Amino acid sequence: MSNWKLVNRTYIYDGTFDGLLTIVFNCYIAKTLPQKIVNSNNYVENFLDNTVLIQTDYEKSKRIFDGIVNNICKEALYNSYYAFLSNDKEKEINILKYILNGFDIGPEINNKITISYVFKVMNLRKKALAECHKLKGLLRFREVSDNLCYASIHPDNNILEPLGKHFISRLPSMQFIIHDKNKDLCFVYNGKEYRIINSKNMTIPSFSEDEIKYQELWKLFFNTIAIRERSNPRCQMQFMPKKYWKDLIEEP
Repeated sequence: MSNWKLVNRTYIYDGTFDGLLTIVFNCYIAKTLPQKIVNSNNYVENFLDNTVLIQTDYEKSKRIFDGIVNNICKEALYNSYYAFLSNDKEKEINILKYILNGFDIGPEINNKITISYVFKVMNLRKKALAECHKLKGLLRFREVSDNLCYASIHPDNNILEPLGKHFISRLPSMQFIIHDKNKDLCFVYNGKEYRIINSKNMTIPSFSEDEIKYQELWKLFFNTIAIRERSNPRCQMQFMPKKYWKDLIEEP
């Protein structure tokens, strides 16, 4: 990326994928790279930073979105999106460099894993996908009212949306809430459409009587089939990490 000029700027954006793609567009046109990209929701002002606020522009975002698919490949868009869902503090600058270099060399960018930012994007994508896949099996819905179910999670990465979309495809007629307690966000699906809302001031209803009964039955079943002599906590934690136990009904 020798043709790109590094400028002493810290770009501040709204923390959305569209906002990041807007930055990609601006950098592509200006042929410049900022020193840092920070989320406005987490940024603490620093007098040493020369900040520039980047407003999300959906037209610019769409042009980059289509440009990645048409000029690099769909896999590059997939890699960028899932890397964006990670909790890494430098994900934005690595994704920016990955996409801009992809525009220069095309699909071959995905084979350049010796380049630090390409390797980083691939690794972040892998971690986010792995956690999302794991929670598809570990997430526990609990009934709070007729046809409304609730599940809490504590993921490291921001995987609420792809996880929620997975359960919409599996349970299209059920209304549910998936609560990311680490980030105070809820994925709310009403049986037709979904929204992601802030959950700081949200009160979760109590579990229904039937739900409490079924939980007791499930715990009884779980404890009954367990063979204590064959207990292997290390193996259990390998497949079901301890950090997820707080959201499980059976509480291993």
